[in-house]
Amino acid sequence: MDRIVQSVRLWFAPQRIRDEGDTPDYRFSLANERTFLAWIRTALALIGGGFAVDQFLPELVWGVRAGLALGLLAAGVLCALRAVNHWVRCERAMRRGEDLPVSRFPTLLSLVVAVVAVAMVVVVVFGWEGV
Repeated sequence: MDRIVQSVRLWFAPQRIRDEGDTPDYRFSLANERTFLAWIRTALALIGGGFAVDQFLPELVWGVRAGLALGLLAAGVLCALRAVNHWVRCERAMRRGEDLPVSRFPTLLSLVVAVVAVAMVVVVVFGWEGV
């Protein structure tokens, strides 16, 4: 639990990362930042998709529409939180000379997006009525 709290503190005080290890090549830190920004773009797209499903598919039964929208919104929130967590973990690993951390999150995110996409395919193929 202490490790989690310590990691979250680094989200809001990234200058503390400098206290660990050696400064890596700036190219690696900048690549880490670009990866963070790509995750944030993905989060924004998922959140936008969730709102689009909710606002532009009023013909869908409320439960289906809300389920699809909430699935995308939740994936966006998790993606944004995971982005900053992954950025901190990678930066720390580079400074310590450790292997970069691995994660199952991309798999989880892909599965959530795939399930929502399959549900949307079903809705498009069979129409809005009765769904």
